[in-house]
Amino acid sequence: MIDAYEDPGTPDCRSGARYLWWLVRRQPGRCAAGAVYGSVWMVLLSATPYLMSRAVDDGLEPGDTAALAGWSGLLFAVGAFNAWLSIMRHRTMTRVRMDANFRTVKVVVGQTVRLGASLARKAGAGEVVTIGVGDVQMIATSLTVVGPGVGAVVAYAVVAGLLLSVSPLLAAVVLLGVPVIALLVGPLAGRLRGRETEYRERQGVLTARIGDLAGGLRVLSGLGGKELVADAFRRDSRRLREQGHRVGAVTSWIQALGAGLPVLFLAGVTWIAARLAAQGQITVGELVSVYGYVAVLAWPVSFLIECGYQLSRGVVAARRVAALLRLEPPADGGGAEAPAEPSVLYDPESGVRVLPGRLTALAAARPAEARAVVDRLGRYAPSAATWGGTRLDEVALARVRERILVADHEADLFAGPLREVVAGRGDPTDEDVARALHAAAADDIVQGLPDGLESVVSAQGRSLSGGQRQRVRLARALLADPEVLLAVEPTSALDAHTEATVADRLRRARRGRTTVLTTTSPLVLDRADRVHFLVDGKVAATGSHRGLLATEPGYRALVARDADEGAPRDTDEDADEDTAREAVG
Repeated sequence: MIDAYEDPGTPDCRSGARYLWWLVRRQPGRCAAGAVYGSVWMVLLSATPYLMSRAVDDGLEPGDTAALAGWSGLLFAVGAFNAWLSIMRHRTMTRVRMDANFRTVKVVVGQTVRLGASLARKAGAGEVVTIGVGDVQMIATSLTVVGPGVGAVVAYAVVAGLLLSVSPLLAAVVLLGVPVIALLVGPLAGRLRGRETEYRERQGVLTARIGDLAGGLRVLSGLGGKELVADAFRRDSRRLREQGHRVGAVTSWIQALGAGLPVLFLAGVTWIAARLAAQGQITVGELVSVYGYVAVLAWPVSFLIECGYQLSRGVVAARRVAALLRLEPPADGGGAEAPAEPSVLYDPESGVRVLPGRLTALAAARPAEARAVVDRLGRYAPSAATWGGTRLDEVALARVRERILVADHEADLFAGPLREVVAGRGDPTDEDVARALHAAAADDIVQGLPDGLESVVSAQGRSLSGGQRQRVRLARALLADPEVLLAVEPTSALDAHTEATVADRLRRARRGRTTVLTTTSPLVLDRADRVHFLVDGKVAATGSHRGLLATEPGYRALVARDADEGAPRDTDEDADEDTAREAVG
């Protein structure tokens, strides 16, 4: 089985089927052993009726006790050996499935790490969770086909050969029976893939909504939007349930046909054999063997249908995993040198020009427009943005990340002591951490926790209020002390007093450093050296906050509205009004 530190290899992501085949090729010896164990096990099942027929014809019918004892002893030995084979087959296939499971987990985790911050922009959280929870297990289960599946094909061919020695007619019926069953079940398998694909997509969407709802439940309760979101969630759940019923309907037909068709098919074989025995064309012993073959044949036929069903679902799951693995992080041009000193950042798409060493604010009626500018300047989205006259996408990505930091107000917070949450992967001193927390006006958070900086914060900071989470994120960004800080709505969850304090301290902490904030708060805008007013994603006006208030009616209306809405916000309440308003809408 794959070791925890072993390289999982490079997966074949061209299609779901190719990904499954790659999993098989990564453990050829184990898969081959599973196929051998499964084949021999099923073939020996078919040997049992043959040995019984020999015991009847050679021992019981002529009264030869020695022959009867010999064939009976051989029958016992074969049964015992087959029991051991069954154990080995099961153990081997369990290892095959576990290897496929762990290998898929490793490549998926490796891909998410490789995508880094761009993952959220390329795949939804619900999609990733659904892959990790359901698709990985489904892929592993589908690899059953390499053991019992191959054994079923071999056993089917062997039984057909044994029946050929009894009667060519019986062999012909057996050989033609499974193709007929495949023609009946095949279209349903194709239909199942379509239904299953749609179901898994809806499941991913609903999983993401569950996460959003859990994270914002306190906000929604405070604003009275809980029932509205609950109604939307119930509607999505009902749609998913209806889609699940459609998947279940197809699945039930496949399972019903898988159980019923082999019985009808084998009943026909038994009836033909009985007619041949009555006509004297086969012996009594051969009739007994045919009965045995028919009973044994139910195993491979059922396995073939079951493997087809599992393989169909496995292809759907593998297709989703392959789609995730095909995602690529932002291209790393890597040819050009980064500016040797702080330089101008320019986004030609919006017209935003960020001067070095200045505090610049982006104000837009639609926050997504300002966020898009930050994504382009931070090189999280394809653009023609430049840095000191050099295209940003031509500079080595590592150099960009070292000097330009995008601080999202909804950035992830991992569980752990507050000190580690703020420090990130660095190793700052207590004084540095305290200085960053003070700059973010987060001193009271430390004082309110039982163990101060050593207090454990839950994942995503759910043990903190919305305003506290936002200040912790800001403190983490300030502690990193990047040359260029691009902060998205860093004070949207704070009350007016705390917001003014953060704005003043942030300006002092970042003096002489390039800082860009997206905000519509007049308290923050008034501290900015330069404000870009965006309309439809482009710069409509640039100047100081007070200058724009005097000359731009649109800007004045936007900022005045935000001032009215911002008054009741409280950092110790449950949170971010803007986020709640979007969730309720």
